[in-house]
Parts: sequence; C-alpha cells; structure tokens
Amino acid sequence: LAIAHNGNLVNAGSLRRQMEHEGSIFNTTNDSEVILHLIAKSRQETVDRAAAEALRQVQGAFSVALIDPKHVILARDPRGFRPLCLGRLDDAWVAASETCALDMIGAKYEREVEPGEIVVLHADGRMDAYKYVEEEVEPASCIFEYVYFARPDSYIYGRSVDEVRRRQGVVLGREAPVDADLVIGVPDSSNTSSLGYAAETGIPWELGLIRNHYVGRTFIRPSQEIRDYSVRKKYNPVRHIIEGKRVVMVDDSIVRGTTMRRLVKMIRQAGAKEVHLRISSPPITHPCHYGIDTPIRKDLIASSHSVEEIAEYLRVDSLAYLSVEGLMESVRTTKGFCQACFTGKYPVEFEGEGKDVFEVTGRRA
Repeated sequence: LAIAHNGNLVNAGSLRRQMEHEGSIFNTTNDSEVILHLIAKSRQETVDRAAAEALRQVQGAFSVALIDPKHVILARDPRGFRPLCLGRLDDAWVAASETCALDMIGAKYEREVEPGEIVVLHADGRMDAYKYVEEEVEPASCIFEYVYFARPDSYIYGRSVDEVRRRQGVVLGREAPVDADLVIGVPDSSNTSSLGYAAETGIPWELGLIRNHYVGRTFIRPSQEIRDYSVRKKYNPVRHIIEGKRVVMVDDSIVRGTTMRRLVKMIRQAGAKEVHLRISSPPITHPCHYGIDTPIRKDLIASSHSVEEIAEYLRVDSLAYLSVEGLMESVRTTKGFCQACFTGKYPVEFEGEGKDVFEVTGRRA
C-alpha cells in the first residue's frame, strides 16, 4: 500500500505515541505514515473501509491518494483544506491537486473530490464514492492556494485562479492607489494580480523583473543565508525599464520580509526613483498548521510590526496590503475558506507541537 498526502495532520503526535506504546514501529518522521499504521491496525474487510476508519481518527488537512494492486483510493478531509480533482484520460482515471496537471496530459476534468468523501477507482474502470463522515462541518478551503500556491491556469475549488488573482489586483488598486510611472509584478505568482492592479489604476504594466525558473521557492529555505543567495539567483531586474521610474511592485505576500528587502534593494540598484510596494493579500500574522511551510509566529514580520515599521525595514516609499474583506471580495464569498494565517482563527484545534514536531525534536514521538 502506497500513500501520497497533501496537507498536515495536527494530531499526528498523539496518535503516533499511542500506536508506538501499542507496539507499532515507525520508519519515518512523516505524519503520513500515521495514516498507513491506522489502516494496518483496522479490522475492516476492504482497504477503502479501513482508510475511512483511519481518516475518521486523524485531524487537520489532508488530500490523500492510496494505491494498492487493485484500487486507487482518494479522500479529502471534512473541511476540504487542500484541493483534489478527478479527471478522465480515455478509459483511465486521473487525480491531481490542480486541473492544470490534467490539461498537460490531455485529460478531461470531471469533478472535485468533495470534502469528507472517499472515491474508490477500480482497475476495471468502475468508480465508487461515498461520504466517510456523517457530521457536516463548515468548509475551510485554504485561501492561500489562490494567493500563491496554485498555478493561474488551474481551477481550484471551482474557481479560476487567474480570475481570482486578477480581481485581487483590481481590489488592491481600488484600496491603495499611488502616483507612479509603472507597475511590475514579482514573477510568477504575482503577474496576474499586478496586471489587475495596473488595469484598475491606469498605470502601465511592464515586465520589470525576470525570474530564473530553475530556483525554487525562497521563503521555505532552511537558513537566511541560503534564502538571500536564492533571491540573487532567482530574480534580475530589467534596468532600462526601471531606471529613473517611480515603480509600483506588486507581490502576493510577505512572510519574513527578508526576501522582499533584498528585492527592493535590487530594484533601487537598477535605478528606480521610487519603490511603492503593494501586497495582494492581507498581512500574514499567524503560522499555518494545515500544510503550508510558514515559520513560527515570531519569525512572521507582520505578527509584531506595523505596516509603517515593515515599510521602514523594507526601505520602500510606501507599503499597502489588500484587506481581508478585499480578499474575500476577490473570491466573491465571505464563507468557506480558512483565513487563519491572516486572522489567527484556526478552524481545527491543534496540539501545539507544530507541523514538523518529529523533525524538530529529533525523537520518535
């Protein structure tokens, strides 16, 4: 039995300690292994029913795919934190987090796996689906998928990512206009929102930053020295576009602030007369416990600094964030999304150990 898991289990520590006390032997520090052990301990007659029993015991965020010799079993947590979609390729079934993965192989999108649902795909092409939890809970899909993680050519939770991000930029332009000569986005995740900002404010959009696509995400790098080096490798400003101009730089979010400080320095070194920073999401004030690798709270710059203090640290002429209300206006709803990283209101309680408890403690929990 193999498992793929997108998310984070918030009660993995207590479940693991209980099973180790009962004799289970864990071979990894991965919370996904907890699910496999729960399935192995189940007395249910089929793998999907054993998986259902296991998933009723775990808490947090999970979109999972289980594979045995005869089946593929898909499931989402009851609140639907993480996306999971289903498609067809000729007579075969295809599953992925984002619809763009289906597009790339020529598969046809069928539907999303619903929160609290198990889908069983049989080797002969049949599909069974059922709810594995009876209690209905308020949906809490991750809003940060729209802000940053998902590709703009995907549909997430039934909405176009490109359309939502473009509206984020439009609303941001309405909330925080500024006199400037050009708008640039921090590629790639901010390109669409920067286009929306430019359209709303009437300021010309330019490709002022070039991204090296062979460098990964910078905010999840393990040390500040490595993050700084990654920023230098990842971005390069286009001097002839920026030099002598009042620049509005649009980015999707600020985590620690160290990457952005380095970016602002690069834009100024390229000759920008002014640098105005606009962020197409609210300030990140709380860490995510549901699968996004954000730092502990004290390392989040917005958790302990005002907008004015952050602007001074980043050395920008002005700084403005999209409001929480503006973000929800962009997705055209006020319910159904987890906003914990912006508000501190967590939909599911957690044990307080953090997403990487096994790695940090260096012990078998």
